[in-house]
Amino acid sequence: MTNTISSSFHLAIIVMLILAVRIQPSDGSEISINMSKTGLLHVPKDLSLQTTVLDISQNSISELQTADVQSLSKLRILIISHNRIRYLDFSVFKYNQELEYLDVSHNELWKISCHPSVNFKHLDLSFNAFDALPICKQFGNMSQLKFLGLSASQLQKSSVQPIAHLNISKVLLVLGDLYGEKEEPDVLRDFNTESLHIVFPSKKEFSFLLDVAASPAASLELSNVKSVLDDSESSYFLNVLSKLQKNPRLSNFTLHNIETTWKSFFRILQLVWPSTIEYFSISNVNVQGPLDFTEFNYSNTSIKALSIYQFSTSTFSLSQGNIYKILSNMNIQNCTVSGTRMIHMLCPLQISPFQHLDFSNNLLTDTIFKNCGTLTELKTFNLQRNQLKDLTNLIHMTTKMESLQQLDASQNSLRNDENEVDCSWTGSLLNLNLSSNALTDSVFRCLPPKVKVLDLHNNRITAIPKDVTHLEALQELNVALNSLVDLPGCGPFSSLSLLIIEHNAVSHPSAHFFQSCQKITSIKAGSNPFHCTCELREFIKSMGQLSSEVAEGWPDSYKCAYPEGYKGTLLKDFHVSQLSCNIALLMVTIGATVLVVAASVTCLCVYLDVPWYLRMVCQWTQARHRARNIPLVELQRNLQFHAFISYSGHDSAWVKSELVPNLEKEDIRVCLHERDFVPGKSIVENIINCIEKSYKSIFVLSPNFVQSEWCHYELYFAHHNLFHEGSNNLILILLEPIPQYSIPNSYHKLKTLMARRTYLEWPKEKTKHGLFWANLRAVIKVKLMEQTKDIDHTQS
Repeated sequence: MTNTISSSFHLAIIVMLILAVRIQPSDGSEISINMSKTGLLHVPKDLSLQTTVLDISQNSISELQTADVQSLSKLRILIISHNRIRYLDFSVFKYNQELEYLDVSHNELWKISCHPSVNFKHLDLSFNAFDALPICKQFGNMSQLKFLGLSASQLQKSSVQPIAHLNISKVLLVLGDLYGEKEEPDVLRDFNTESLHIVFPSKKEFSFLLDVAASPAASLELSNVKSVLDDSESSYFLNVLSKLQKNPRLSNFTLHNIETTWKSFFRILQLVWPSTIEYFSISNVNVQGPLDFTEFNYSNTSIKALSIYQFSTSTFSLSQGNIYKILSNMNIQNCTVSGTRMIHMLCPLQISPFQHLDFSNNLLTDTIFKNCGTLTELKTFNLQRNQLKDLTNLIHMTTKMESLQQLDASQNSLRNDENEVDCSWTGSLLNLNLSSNALTDSVFRCLPPKVKVLDLHNNRITAIPKDVTHLEALQELNVALNSLVDLPGCGPFSSLSLLIIEHNAVSHPSAHFFQSCQKITSIKAGSNPFHCTCELREFIKSMGQLSSEVAEGWPDSYKCAYPEGYKGTLLKDFHVSQLSCNIALLMVTIGATVLVVAASVTCLCVYLDVPWYLRMVCQWTQARHRARNIPLVELQRNLQFHAFISYSGHDSAWVKSELVPNLEKEDIRVCLHERDFVPGKSIVENIINCIEKSYKSIFVLSPNFVQSEWCHYELYFAHHNLFHEGSNNLILILLEPIPQYSIPNSYHKLKTLMARRTYLEWPKEKTKHGLFWANLRAVIKVKLMEQTKDIDHTQS
């Protein structure tokens, strides 16, 4: 729907031109400077020579000289409005040939001097103190001029002649407070413009003879139409409007800042209705007096759109039924009544041609269009910022609106009944805005079946229920600013392509969303309190794979909120290993590591024969302990040897080359049968005698040993001595392994000893020999009888 051109048109042009400059790629050659509201008294002298846009508005500058701008040869836009300039000589711009936009409005200008000036596109001299129109003959050379702002207290046709041949897009004409004393009614005829905006004196009643109908403009805006309180047919303003009916070119008409009566207000509508005007807008209206205008002629109108903004009245005891009746039965397609504090609207008496209604920013309640069946042509309906409270009533209101496609009921106080079973939305609704209300989760159970765009942001939704209405046509869903804790799946929304879910309570978004929502082309999920834990890894991975057009706001608006150590970290910078996140994998890895380590240690122990070393160390430690705790009574025996050695003759080489030398070099006395047996005594007697005189008996075991009869005797007597004396005097050295099956049954004592007692095993590796001898010496090295006696005498 096309709106009328308002008084802010020229301001929009300023903004667009400034933005156009600022958004150009910065290559160092163009500079935009904004020094507005900085208390300047003069134009700054140190400006860059590359300056293209200069805004020094709203300061206290009183003059503009050539030296101020002559160095700015690239200057294109100069805004110096709202200052204190009283005189302007256009020759100051002779060095600024690229200047195309000049705004010196809202100053104190009363005089200008002309010069073969720049070919401006935009020149604004409005809201100044000129008496006559400030138009120089040189203005006629401005072939590119699209906007011209003027001020004057009197209008003369001769003043307009220099620019009469120009085709100007918009002319802003501000009439001074003294206007009206001398008028030429048809002066507007020479303004060749598409759009004319006239600002009348704000402190004067409208009693002017100016013929606004004489203007050839297609768009006309009149501001400050004050005190139109004369309801007679001879009212100045009503006469002006009656002439507008004769202007076939006028299609867009705007009235701004009006004071009138109710009767005159509806007369204005009635006068405009049968004209050629297609778009009629009235804003900032104050009406007074009683309302006695009850009939309205809707015939022969060209109006396509009527807009009424900011309507106020000082009459409180007013029957509004006639107002609603006139408005509701208008035979137009587009109607806007906004900011009027309207509390009700009647249903049209017959099928209405309304296609677009805007009743935003009023005080409408749930009774609006209740049970109304005459709005079958209505396509868009705006009820934003009203007093609606019950969603059920809103649903029922749409039931008979067969063509309604777009409904905006945002910024109300709507609540939904969780037990509501009657879901009678009109089936034609495609775009629904219910944002900024008080709706809860159950709203998803009753939505228009064909809706494509759904806006539910800023409500009280905590979750999307599983039993929601299947909205297969839904393409865009906005649920921002709610309390959702996860992304919704697309099961019920199979066509969803756009999702806005920012500013919720989503902490662990499920990556399943991307699997179920294959048609997503845009997602905004930033500004949520993301918990940066293992569960977030898949979501981060999925978001990182999307393009910037799809993942809106990524990565800047996606930050960790927990744990504290990651707070503020961008999700894209949060990294955690897969191993620490997968418990099963972690346990398998730990188990495998333990097994590998155990196997490695076992292999290493086997390779280095660690068990043998440990056994030897343990035996050596035990031997040393026993040696320290040998009872004195045991030492008091007549001991002559540390050890008696029993061995097979086949093993004598090892005994004489290894065993005996390694013991005797440490002062250990050993008893050998071939050396220490007493001649003349029997072998058995010598064996018994040597065993009794030795601290220990060493038996060198091998397969040869078990084949020796004398070795068996020696073992027998030593074992007998073990039980008789009660001492631990046997030492078994396994020189070579003896299989159990090779030991004769008669050697049952040997079997018993080898099964019960610890024996020393002779290591084949030379690296182990040192520990073997140390262990053996530790077992048998004690002080014999002679040394013991010396000790006893010393103590006594």
